[in-house]
Amino acid sequence: MELEFYGAAGEVTGSCHILRVGGTQLLLDCGMIQGSRDAPARNRAPLPFEPRAIDAVILSHAHLDHCGRLPLLAQRGFRGPVYTNAACRDLLPILFKDSAMLAARDAERTNRHRRDDDEPLAEPLYSLQDVEQLLSQVRTLRYDERRELTRGVVVRVRDAGHIMGSSSIELWLTEGVEQRKLVFSGDLGQYGSPILIDPHRFEAADLVLMECTYGNRRHRDRAATERELGEIVQAAADHGGNILIPAFAIGRSQDLLYLFGKYFEEWDLARWQIFLDSPMAIEASEVYWNHDDRYDTEARRLRAEFSAMPPLPNLKLCRTAEESRAINRFRGGAIVIAGSGMCNGGRILHHLKQHIENPNTHVVIAGFQPPGTLGRLLVDRVPEVRIHGKSFRVAAKVHTLGGLSAHGDQDDLLRWYSSFASKPPVYLVHGEAEGADGMQEALTARGTLAGIAKPGQRLELAQLEPLSPRESDLANSSAILE
Repeated sequence: MELEFYGAAGEVTGSCHILRVGGTQLLLDCGMIQGSRDAPARNRAPLPFEPRAIDAVILSHAHLDHCGRLPLLAQRGFRGPVYTNAACRDLLPILFKDSAMLAARDAERTNRHRRDDDEPLAEPLYSLQDVEQLLSQVRTLRYDERRELTRGVVVRVRDAGHIMGSSSIELWLTEGVEQRKLVFSGDLGQYGSPILIDPHRFEAADLVLMECTYGNRRHRDRAATERELGEIVQAAADHGGNILIPAFAIGRSQDLLYLFGKYFEEWDLARWQIFLDSPMAIEASEVYWNHDDRYDTEARRLRAEFSAMPPLPNLKLCRTAEESRAINRFRGGAIVIAGSGMCNGGRILHHLKQHIENPNTHVVIAGFQPPGTLGRLLVDRVPEVRIHGKSFRVAAKVHTLGGLSAHGDQDDLLRWYSSFASKPPVYLVHGEAEGADGMQEALTARGTLAGIAKPGQRLELAQLEPLSPRESDLANSSAILE
């Protein structure tokens, strides 16, 4: 009974953990590494396990850093089931097909600009055929219902409040006479976020695998953040410029549209043309609309008032490249939501090329930006950036709205963990050094044994002190964290 850390150990991206129980091998997530210069090479590198030997994958949610290498896993021979909830299942085709097409486009661009005909041709990480194979392996788990996956492995998914279809994962593991319970947080959202149900609060576990993206900081108050966004809209209107918002197609785009609908009159948004310039975000919005069982009370009430989502009369959905290019004629009065959220690809790059040198442009960064991404450079206020091989002076005003993050901050993470009355030991994943160190310090100060996961590190779960036979008995769990 063993847990091995592979991805998102000591960093944010590439979530992947290997669970071995009684001869069964499972993966918790299989995410893509993003942001750093060596990310493409690392994604292509041999995996530390034989894909054909993996019996199943349990997927927390549909963000590339958690699921992006699943088609690659299928390409390399994995044929087992991928278990996830219904909303995540519906988002996966949108995400994977877009990722495969972008990879093919990038490879084509690289090959066009080869300096030497003897250079090997670039190949995309995976193809649409690999995507179709992987999608045929997806199986649905119902929220809040226990299900036996294999002998010795029982699973239940709970709402994580991060994006639509995000899950925390409970696992009951049996090997011989040993029984242990593991809780994997997945990515946890903020309490009180728009649209989504708050993260589920657990009571007991022998070990908690917990994200710590913002483990060292607190977000700005959400109400204050919404006021700031309204002030940015007003300032941009006064300057006569455009607003560019790099946004993840799944999660952030829907949150922004929700806020624009909520404050349509208060922010005088009728004077603007609003563009959702992302075919993937348009499709994802439809998935959000179809899974209102995952809405919080306010969103469910607002949904009942409208026959379609989102309720913005001046919203233009841009599916084609021609519709995207047509936005360039607006030198002012346009709000453009476009991917990618980290500015490391997608249509937002073309809009930045057109407007980043204009001091009347306002760029709103509304999500986490890993080191090495163009988004991080903008957050760091560098004077010049390179886009598609050309240099551009950053004259636009750049705003960072941390309060809109889909990730909970330190207070949210501590609030989530506080429901474990037994104070089970924690291993921290999905965080840079600062986030992991900050979260470890905060947990330790509260009497919790907390370790920071390292790539390749293995834990013998049978060495953990088990819960009492009845899960409602909150036994004291302890472990030596090496």
